Amino acid sequence: MDIKDIQNLIKFVSKSDVSEVKYKTKDFEITIKTPLGAQETISYGPQPVFAQPMQQSTAPSQSTSNAPAPSAPSSAEDNDEGKYITIKSPMIGTFYRKPAPDKDVFVNVGDSVTEGKVVCVIEAMKLFNQIESEVSGKIVKILVDDATPVEYDQPLFLVDPS
Repeated sequence: MDIKDIQNLIKFVSKSDVSEVKYKTKDFEITIKTPLGAQETISYGPQPVFAQPMQQSTAPSQSTSNAPAPSAPSSAEDNDEGKYITIKSPMIGTFYRKPAPDKDVFVNVGDSVTEGKVVCVIEAMKLFNQIESEVSGKIVKILVDDATPVEYDQPLFLVDPS
């Protein structure tokens, strides 16, 4: 684990409401405690995966002034990617395109997906959560690199529903 991974873990802990996180591998161990730990004791179990309703969105960066808010559905878009539906991350964690290092990727650009098909996994606190497509269509673009951290509601894939 390098310093960047540690910094990402600290950011993750600071954004969540957990009081303590322990991370341990064969040759490395780290414990991060937050001020919340002194105030109360909280016990966490496995978290259920909640699917996000799919919405049309503009390009991943909402930089134009006439772009709709990320949570507002939009039917008429001015740019080329307006006809695509975005599959977004329902949680903070690490994005993986494969179920295991020695397995094939879930989807590639050009692949057809149907509702309920697993498109990736996101690891959050050592739990691997399968992310399913909420729309049928064709994968047009993969917006995140494999094994990189993702934020809540971050665009992961662009899907052409036609």
